[in-house]
Amino acid sequence: MPLAPQIAISEAECEAGLRRVITEAAYSSATTALTSGVILTAFALYLGASNLVIGIMASAPFLSQLLQAPAVLLIEKLRERKRIAVLSSIIGRSMLAVMGFAALLPPPLALAAIAMGQIVLCSMSAFGSCAWNAWLRDLAPEGRLGQVFARRTTWATAVSLIAGVAAAVVLDRTAAGSSGRAIAFAALYTVACIAGLISAAIVARIPEPVMKERAEGALNLGALLREPLHDRNFRRLMIFLSSWQFAVNLATPFFTVFLVRQLGYSMTFVMILTVVSQLSNLAALRNWGTLSDRFTNKSVLLVAAPTYIVCIVAMIGASQIDHRETLTAYLVLLHLAMGAAVAGVTLATTNIALKLSPKGSATAYVATSALATSAAAGLAPIIGGAFADFFSARRLELLLRWTSPDGVVLLSPLRLSHWDFYFLTAGILGLFALHRLSLVREKGEIERREMIEQLLHQTRRSVRNLSTVAGLRALTEIPATLVRDAHVRLRFTRKRRQRAST
Repeated sequence: MPLAPQIAISEAECEAGLRRVITEAAYSSATTALTSGVILTAFALYLGASNLVIGIMASAPFLSQLLQAPAVLLIEKLRERKRIAVLSSIIGRSMLAVMGFAALLPPPLALAAIAMGQIVLCSMSAFGSCAWNAWLRDLAPEGRLGQVFARRTTWATAVSLIAGVAAAVVLDRTAAGSSGRAIAFAALYTVACIAGLISAAIVARIPEPVMKERAEGALNLGALLREPLHDRNFRRLMIFLSSWQFAVNLATPFFTVFLVRQLGYSMTFVMILTVVSQLSNLAALRNWGTLSDRFTNKSVLLVAAPTYIVCIVAMIGASQIDHRETLTAYLVLLHLAMGAAVAGVTLATTNIALKLSPKGSATAYVATSALATSAAAGLAPIIGGAFADFFSARRLELLLRWTSPDGVVLLSPLRLSHWDFYFLTAGILGLFALHRLSLVREKGEIERREMIEQLLHQTRRSVRNLSTVAGLRALTEIPATLVRDAHVRLRFTRKRRQRAST
C-alpha cells in the first residue's frame, strides 16, 4: 500500500480516513493497556527487577519525548509523515514480541531484554507521534477536529479500561513466580504486538495530505527553542511545570510497587483502582474545562494541583491503617480524588502553555516547554529508584509517652518507612512547584477561594442534573447565583466605604 502523501484527497477518501482514525484508537489503546503502566511494573516485579530498573522503565516514555526535537527536523526534511509514522510504529511495536519472549528467559537476561525493548518502543513512539499529530491536524476538517478527537478518546478509554482489567485478571489467575505467569506475560505481549501491527496497517490506509511548503532557509531548531527562554513569564511557567513534573513522578511510578509489595494487594485490585481514577478523571474533566474557559488556567491549577499533592501525601495514611476493609475504602476514595485532580492539572497545564505562547510562535514555546518537562519527569523516577534501597532500610516513628501511676504507655500514631518517604518528599517538592506557580502571571486570574466556590457550585449543579428530584431540590435551596451576587455586592459596598473613609 502506498505510503507517500497525496496531492489531492477526495471527500470520500477523507471520510474513510477519519473513520479509520477512530477505529485505530481501539487497537493502539489495547496495545498500550496490555503492556504499560501497572502491567509493565508487574512484569518487572515478576522478573525480580530492582527499584532502579523499575524507575528506568518508568522514565523511558518521558525521556524519549526529547527525541521529538530531531523528529521535527526529520519530518521537515523528508516531508512524508505517514511513512515515518508507520515505519516507527512497526519497529517499535515489534519490540513487544521481543519483550514477550523475554518472559521465558532467565531473569537477568529477561530484564535486559524488556528494558531495551521499552527504550526502543518509546523512542520510536516519539518519532511516530510527532508525525501522526501533525498529519492528523491537516487531515481532519477544522469544524470536525473536536468531534473526531472526542470519538477517538471515547474508544481509546473504553478499550483501555476493559483490556487493562482483563490483563490483571489473567495474571491473578496464575501463581506468583510460576511458569504459568511467565506464559501469561508472554501471551499478553504477543497479543499486544499483533494489535499494534494491526494499528500500523490501519494507519497505512489513512490518506496523508501533502505538507505545505515552508519558507526558504535552513530550520534553526536551536534558535527556535531558545526564544521562549527570553520570555520572563513563560520562563517562570517552565520552571513550575518542570518542578511539578519532577515532584509528581518521583512517587507515582512506584504506586503499584507500594500497593503490591508493601500492602499485599492483587494486580486486579490495583487495576480496578486505576479504572476508578480514570473514570473520576473523565467525570471531572468537563467541569474543569468549563471553569478554565470562564476564568483562567492558573486559577484551576491553584485548586487542582494542591489537591493532587495532598492525595500523594495521603498515600502515607494507607500504611497506617491495619483494618483491611477500611484500607480498601480509603484507597478507592483517594483514587477518586486523585483522578479528579489530575484532570484539572492536565487540562490547565496544557492550556496555559498555549495561552502564554505568543501568536505565531506557539510551536516553539510549546515544544520548549514539553522538552523541559519531559526531562524533569524522566529523571525523577530514575532518582527515586536509585534511592529506594536507601529508604527501605530507614524508619521514622513519632512516639507519644503517657505516664500514670499504673505505668508507662507508648503510642506510635505515625510510622514512616520506605515508600512513605517518597510520598512526603513529593509533597514538599510539590509545595515548591506551587510557589513557582504563584509567580506566573495570567490575565483574568482569580483567588483560590473564589475558584473553590465556583468548583463547588459547578459540582452541585452537575449532581442536580443527574438527580431525578432536581426540581424539588431547586424549590428548597437558595440559588447559588443569589448567594454569589450578594457576596459581590457586599465586597463592593465594603470597598466603597473604605474609599469614602480615606
